[in-house]
Amino acid sequence: MNVLLPPQPIFFPHQHEPSRLSPSRATPPYNMSSRKRKADEDNDEMSISPRSSPTATSRQLSRPTKKVRAASDFAGRPLPLPRLLETLDTTQLRTVLQTICERHPDIGHEIVTSAPRPSPASALQVLSEYQEKFKAAIPYGHSSSDYTYYRVKQPLIALVDAISDFTRQYLPPQETQANISLQFLDGATRLIHELPNFDSTAYRHHKDGAYEEIARAWALVITEASKRGGGFALHTGGWDRVLSQHNQQSGGKLEAAMNAVAQAGWSGSNSHSGHGSSDPNSILNQLMNGTYGSPVRVGPW
Repeated sequence: MNVLLPPQPIFFPHQHEPSRLSPSRATPPYNMSSRKRKADEDNDEMSISPRSSPTATSRQLSRPTKKVRAASDFAGRPLPLPRLLETLDTTQLRTVLQTICERHPDIGHEIVTSAPRPSPASALQVLSEYQEKFKAAIPYGHSSSDYTYYRVKQPLIALVDAISDFTRQYLPPQETQANISLQFLDGATRLIHELPNFDSTAYRHHKDGAYEEIARAWALVITEASKRGGGFALHTGGWDRVLSQHNQQSGGKLEAAMNAVAQAGWSGSNSHSGHGSSDPNSILNQLMNGTYGSPVRVGPW
């Protein structure tokens, strides 16, 4: 017979009742076999590929997909203007700028009016570069005058033309400060002294023409300066002696400038040129005698 047992009541643990802890397993004794099994288990866990791990898979899926640039977007293109200018040297920049100014005269006029005025030192530095090119063209050893001339003709003309162009920059009324004008003229005259003295008159006309133009430049600066203070500042600066030395080195080709010195009444130049002003009422003589600015008598007394 089947004996029916009364149903046993089902007890649910109270939610505030602490959970029962399962009895701890007995710790196996430490031996080599358990150590080996532990190592084997670690190796088994490490042998699992990270790609098969659910965590690794979820991380891979969460990464943003990399946008692949279309092949049409990756193509050659010109350099930006700042990068292009970094690759050009001074000569190339000058050539590009000059070409632009020739195509657009208004841009050239703006550059001329807005660019800073060159100093005598910077202008003479440019002329010295022309001089170096001229010296580099001189043939080595003894050569005939004809051969030497045709070897140096082009750089010689370039140097003489450059001296002429820069000289106009430092003449009045373009340059109003006589001291700046004379600084340039002094350096330019030294460059002319170093030009070769060819035997043929036809070859010497470059140097003779340069002397003639620089002498006129000296005379113009001295004449204009003498109108402002009688040339006293020029005399105290020793420019009369400098010009006298240049005239002697040129073989008297700066006589026009020396005549301008004499007409200006520089007493210090009398010993060099044989000319001078003996007018006691000249501004220079008044400054030298200490009578400049003294009261002027008016009336019969």
